[in-house]
Amino acid sequence: MKADLDHELTRDQWETLKALRVPTAKKHSELNRLIVEQLIALGLAEQSDEMPVLTQQGRKALIRGSWRLWDLAA
Repeated sequence: MKADLDHELTRDQWETLKALRVPTAKKHSELNRLIVEQLIALGLAEQSDEMPVLTQQGRKALIRGSWRLWDLAA
C-alpha cells in the first residue's frame, strides 16, 4: 500500500470527489466551492475550462476508497 494515496477525507470531500466523476456542468455548479478547492490543494482535482475535474490521483483515491470505510465493512 502506498501511503501517498491514503487520504483522510471528510464525508463531504468524498461526496464531492465522487460527484466529479460525472462531467455535468449543472452538477458541478452545485458543488461546494470550498470543498472543491480543498480537493485541488490535495491534488485530487484540478480546474479545467472553468470546471473542476478529477486528476489521476483523484481517480486512484476513488478506486481505493477510504481506509476508514474499510474498517466499517469488516
